[in-house]
Amino acid sequence: MGSTSRKEPPLPTVVPLLDVNRGYIPLRDELLSAITRVCDSGQFVLGPEVQELEQNVARFCGVEHAIACASGSDALLLALMAHGVGRGDQVVVPSFTFFATASAAWRLGATPVFVDIDPETMNLSPAAVEAAIAPSTKTIIPVHLFGQCAEMAPILETARWHGIAVIEDAAQAIGAQYRGQSAGAIGDIGCLSFYPTKNLGGFGDGGMLTTRSAELASRLNLLRGHGMRPRYFHREVGINSRLDSVQAAALNVKLRYLNAWTQQRQANARRYRELFLAAKLDGELSIPAEAPDRRHVWNQFTIRVPNGARNRLREHLAQAGVGSEIYYPLPLHLQDCFRGLGYREGSLPETERAAAEVLSLPIFPELTPQEQEAVVTAVARFYGRKFKGKAA
Repeated sequence: MGSTSRKEPPLPTVVPLLDVNRGYIPLRDELLSAITRVCDSGQFVLGPEVQELEQNVARFCGVEHAIACASGSDALLLALMAHGVGRGDQVVVPSFTFFATASAAWRLGATPVFVDIDPETMNLSPAAVEAAIAPSTKTIIPVHLFGQCAEMAPILETARWHGIAVIEDAAQAIGAQYRGQSAGAIGDIGCLSFYPTKNLGGFGDGGMLTTRSAELASRLNLLRGHGMRPRYFHREVGINSRLDSVQAAALNVKLRYLNAWTQQRQANARRYRELFLAAKLDGELSIPAEAPDRRHVWNQFTIRVPNGARNRLREHLAQAGVGSEIYYPLPLHLQDCFRGLGYREGSLPETERAAAEVLSLPIFPELTPQEQEAVVTAVARFYGRKFKGKAA
């Protein structure tokens, strides 16, 4: 296994992991016009564009309320604050996720309880969640990783049985669905991110909270603005996490195209699968798939490379001009900052195995069939195989 010593001809193209300009350039005039309106209005924070975005996202996710904030990380923090999470509480989270999922609990003095994942979807294992529940458990945060919803039904059942809140980390999953319900509309609160690499990305940081509860929506509105209501009167200590109107203006434009972009990502995922199968690479690595009863929006297309070959494959792809990334190389339970929690190597075997095997390939909407062929050809060469496939 691995690339052969014989020099291969160069691949026909360089394929970036992500090319945000391909999505921006066709919308340039619309975006600049929207931003200009904000500049002319002088309402730069929580202006009309923010209110419009909140209404648009609520409608898109199928909830009654959406509350804009400064980032996806702040959305998680605010969601925990709204549920009164603090010292002495435990928050059940996956270890195989971005740092913000656990750090939000830590910042409030709560203890993140890391649990293992389902090896097929790499999302939170419902059985592991149930086993982790303790008298001090206050919330569960399932992450809809890489654009696919976690197995929510048993998690919700466990939460209801124990009287625990469920906060969806849907930062990578806007538009995803589980049994017909949209990500962000399944638990008590959903948390979205508009970081530029997300399926709906802004021109910087931005986030949104979604909920069906008017009571939670009111509390989130209060907490995001210093706990202030009315002006200069503070009921409690909140944070400063307001969305800029410029970001909202750009996101309102881009939201109109999100379904089309999702369809392009889904088409790219299907084409990858066809190409990998045609190259007979399914025996060498694991190809991601959409689980039953889900709508996968493919924020990432993440293969699994066993037998310790992942890093060598990534280096081979880089030399071939193919972008890739590892999400995530070190699980949270093994991070230095959480060392005091007592986890060790072997604590979460499926999580640790995933961290050693995963490799994300380009999947952005504007990716061309020819570029996908180049990606799969480069992978085939690593395994010493010739492949001249034709994308559908």
